[in-house]
Amino acid sequence: MNLKIGELAARTGCQAETIRYYERRGLLDAPTRSGGNYRLYGARHVDRLTFIRRCRGLDMSLDEVQSLLAFQDHPEQPCCGVNDLLDQHIGEIQRKMSELQSLQDELLRLRARCQSTGRVRECEILRDLVS
Repeated sequence: MNLKIGELAARTGCQAETIRYYERRGLLDAPTRSGGNYRLYGARHVDRLTFIRRCRGLDMSLDEVQSLLAFQDHPEQPCCGVNDLLDQHIGEIQRKMSELQSLQDELLRLRARCQSTGRVRECEILRDLVS
């Protein structure tokens, strides 16, 4: 399989510039080059980019992705490091969810201050945001 960057982008749903960035970050191996100096990607690139995209879809940072790729590149290691990384990420997601719940509660409290029957100059939401 020899895919040009646009074909790899279309196949994986990833922007070409993002692919180049992942190459610069070392997340993707450098592709071979054609006689015309086009990047040529193979099945390994497709698989790796799909893996990266899946991790990013789970809100993992590029550093976390890089760590998981390092584990994947050394399959003889025990998987406790993968578990530890995921446990840390789960903790971070739980923290974010708590922050979002607090934000929602505050917005609902603000929204309950106004019944949309008065004028803006009487708006309790705007008054509350000022004080």
